[in-house]
Amino acid sequence: MPQASPDRRFSVRARHVGDHHAKLFSEPSFEAAAIAFVEDLPLTVDETPEIRVIVRDLDSGHEHCFRVDLDSGDAAPCG
Repeated sequence: MPQASPDRRFSVRARHVGDHHAKLFSEPSFEAAAIAFVEDLPLTVDETPEIRVIVRDLDSGHEHCFRVDLDSGDAAPCG
């Protein structure tokens, strides 16, 4: 049986707000942290059924932007 990836520490925030609104998550990947952030957010969906989030690895400092579809839960790079 394959071993699960060890959790990493991430800071995640919605792209349209500042760093002071970030939340901390312990997840195995950038994508998992993005989804955990959206699942934890009380959202009201307006015209667009997606949110863009910035995920930063707290150990390495690397950042990735993801578009999360609020209907399906799928995450993709912002592009």
